[in-house]
Amino acid sequence: MKYLITGAAGFIGSRCAELLCQQGHQIIGVDNLNDYYDVNLKHARLANAQKSELFTFIELDLADREGVAALFSEHKFDRVIHLAAQAGVRYSIDNPMAYADSNLTGFLTVLEGCRNTKVKHLVYASSSSVYGLNNKTPFSTSDSVDHPISLYAASKKSNELMAHTYSHLYGVPTTGLRFFTVYGPWGRPDMALFKFTKAIIAGEEIDVYNNGDMLRDFTYIDDIVAGVLQIQDVIPTPNSEWKVETGSPATSSAPYRVYNIGHGSPVKLMDYIEALEDSLGIKAKKNFMPMQPGDVYATYADTQDLFAATGYTSQVKVKEGVKAFVDWYRDFYNV
Repeated sequence: MKYLITGAAGFIGSRCAELLCQQGHQIIGVDNLNDYYDVNLKHARLANAQKSELFTFIELDLADREGVAALFSEHKFDRVIHLAAQAGVRYSIDNPMAYADSNLTGFLTVLEGCRNTKVKHLVYASSSSVYGLNNKTPFSTSDSVDHPISLYAASKKSNELMAHTYSHLYGVPTTGLRFFTVYGPWGRPDMALFKFTKAIIAGEEIDVYNNGDMLRDFTYIDDIVAGVLQIQDVIPTPNSEWKVETGSPATSSAPYRVYNIGHGSPVKLMDYIEALEDSLGIKAKKNFMPMQPGDVYATYADTQDLFAATGYTSQVKVKEGVKAFVDWYRDFYNV
């Protein structure tokens, strides 16, 4: 089949592209290669995917309506995996306007492309951040997500609403995946593991928020990508018996589904840091700080629906995953 992967120079997108090429699919990868973080890392990820002749990269900003429309019209994709977004909860506190073009307009151009060219399945990235003020754990897709606490989270909730509209009005099959704290080799420099590793090796302090009293459902990159590739084969169909009053918000009378994708077993932040210290062989200098705006105390995924649909289970435990990241980091940066 022919796939479009948006955010193809990104952490998850580049790995999805590699594996789909290995399976014999043709991949068109797009990315705007913005400088939110190190563009050299993005190019290095792309180089991995470009080892396959089945991968073609196109530099394109999804806010370019005409450009995206032309892309869809020319290639007639079978399926779309939409992972491009302006990421980061904390960045959205100080730079809210950065999220409008990427996460709202960019998603709308993709939806329009899917509608106009009759794409068979759109899988897109949502986020665990949509759970916002929800304190009930584990987080379930049957829970309300009407109280986000960052603009990033609000933009991801908006994506789910926009997808449902297109599924309902135009019959576009859409599946949203709420990712839970993805980490591993080739990860983003703005995320904790990357920042901690860089600082510890340099002998600098690491900022530990909420005095380290936090839980995260850390999910290894290979587990995430396996789930993405499994679910894109499960194309949602309308459920004629579904009703708003009694049905789960994760499904619909339209061809629409939302799933959690995470490890399903939260880890204490201090245990995560200890695993990193063990892998590095260096004790971290810690600067304990209060909770940051937009952060939540705990994330914890209920992945039963995804398991029922695909058989998905996470395989990689934190100590193993952190060591794999450290090994990659030392090799990539020669430190």
